Amino acid sequence: MSRILSILAVLAALYVAICVALLVFQRSLIYFPQPLSISQPDTLLRLPVDDGEVLVSVRPHAGPNALIYFGGNAEDVSLNLAEFSQAFPEHALYLLHYRGFAGSAGSPSEEAIQRDALALFDRVHAAHPQTVVMGRSLGTGVAIRLASQRPASRLLLITPFDSLQTIAARQFPFLPIKWLLKDKFESSTYAARIKVPTLLIAAEQDEIIPRSSTEALYRHFAPGVATLKVIPDKGHNSISESPAYLPLLRAAM
Repeated sequence: MSRILSILAVLAALYVAICVALLVFQRSLIYFPQPLSISQPDTLLRLPVDDGEVLVSVRPHAGPNALIYFGGNAEDVSLNLAEFSQAFPEHALYLLHYRGFAGSAGSPSEEAIQRDALALFDRVHAAHPQTVVMGRSLGTGVAIRLASQRPASRLLLITPFDSLQTIAARQFPFLPIKWLLKDKFESSTYAARIKVPTLLIAAEQDEIIPRSSTEALYRHFAPGVATLKVIPDKGHNSISESPAYLPLLRAAM
């Protein structure tokens, strides 16, 4: 009996240690900061924030139209500049580098990124009253919350999910994720507040975001607000390689 109790004590201690490690290091499992690839002076905006500045890759364009883009958790968004410039020639482009990415100040967290997103939208919208908000993967959580708080003209969500907490709970069913996770990105909470035309694009072979998560998010939008499209034969990271990808986005603009 004493040996059984000892084994149980060791297992309990190991379980607690895993929980503590997840609590302490979880953001290093969510965010993977990338360096900046394209850094010409005319492609960078330095946006002042509460404790420094964050970088925004830009393609200036006069007129009412703009696109704000929030990338994935391991994405150098500057690499989209050339492709987006060709795809959206009538839009000024603003691609946010999250805190800790590409020389942006601070460390990434859901609330810090959301504050930066609001600051960027307010600056862009003042010059471009028709501002489209687009997010990919983790960035869809930023984009949908922003669009629930600011007058975006349209919302585009690429490989979106209903909740980071739900996805994490599927991956670690033996851990109390609800109590441990700091950045939950509860997109489904904000979906019902969205009033502007919204496009959700899923990858048929997405190995990271389950289709059930995207469909659960889709069901939270009010009837007639959102459209869900699935790109065949592509995965989470290869969806943008599909010839259907940019035409779908252009059509939604």
